[in-house]
Amino acid sequence: MQTLTVELGSRSYPIHTGAGLIEMPVLYTQHFAGRQVMIVTNETIAPLYLERLKAQLGDYQVAEVILPDGEQYKSIEYLEKIWDGLMAAGFNRRATIIALGGGVIGDMAGFAAASYQRGIGFIQMPTTLLSQVDSSVGGKTGVNHPRGKNMIGAFWQPRAVIIDTNTLNTLDQRQLSAGLAEVIKYGFIRDSDFLAWLETHIDALLALDTAALNHAIITSCRTKADIVAEDETEQSVRALLNLGHTFGHAIETHQGYGNWLHGEAISTGMAMAAKWSQLCGDINESDVQRVEQVLSAAHLPIKAPTNMSAERFIELMKHDKKVLDGGIRLVLLDALGKARVEDQVDEKALAQMINDYPRANLPQ
Repeated sequence: MQTLTVELGSRSYPIHTGAGLIEMPVLYTQHFAGRQVMIVTNETIAPLYLERLKAQLGDYQVAEVILPDGEQYKSIEYLEKIWDGLMAAGFNRRATIIALGGGVIGDMAGFAAASYQRGIGFIQMPTTLLSQVDSSVGGKTGVNHPRGKNMIGAFWQPRAVIIDTNTLNTLDQRQLSAGLAEVIKYGFIRDSDFLAWLETHIDALLALDTAALNHAIITSCRTKADIVAEDETEQSVRALLNLGHTFGHAIETHQGYGNWLHGEAISTGMAMAAKWSQLCGDINESDVQRVEQVLSAAHLPIKAPTNMSAERFIELMKHDKKVLDGGIRLVLLDALGKARVEDQVDEKALAQMINDYPRANLPQ
């Protein structure tokens, strides 16, 4: 097991990573405020890990909420089912929520924790690579809205993040690749050495090589933890974590949540951001090719959907939560391993780039 700490003063918390951590209850029960525990999971994860987790909590009052699996269920309607479960069980403000699942479960359970009785504790137990390296760390919680992704939510930090790497053994290849998009992102924005390592270890990661996965997860979490400690509520450097997300969220919203996985949309978004960075004179064609090659090697898409016009992209990008004073903000690459936020975007030139960008029917 390896442990990192997200340094947030009195709200600091550990990220524990290793095999079999679900069966090490001392890692998470020490963070419970009371005896009441609500496990929030989904229909895919529940048959695999719910009973295993409950077996570690025999002395606690345990309830559960099992949601459908998919981004399309990340909504107020299904968030209410968590609130309903907490109230039906008579849980008080010393209760703890455990989010057992991927990014959708973590975001929704965290928002439920932030809002139930004005805030209760929660533990992240991410079971997908994407949630392990990104969404479980940093305290962003929320739900989607038909007009935009993650538009309703709150910053609410977990008490601990428990990454049991054994859960990746039941992850399908598409979800694994989607998680690699967020891993690769850290190389693009902050760590050129890590990017070079990824370029030579993608096959090992796709094969679930234990050593390679552990290195990728720890490196990603360390970068995310450092950025969150520096800028918890995204006033400055944390915005760099959004590389490709303004393009990607537009794709997810237009295609219908869940039809493109988050990591697939972000992969295409990062490729588009790289192309725009080249057109802005920040990186060169060989840099763009490296971006495209490492994403493609991870079996991720780099082409935009055929059914999205440039006008539709721009419309949805203007609904992104990173918009400032009505203008589109983009994270661009000054170099591979170094990113910046651009507030002055020429929308006409951006629309032309999108119009000329390569297209494909499916995220493949």
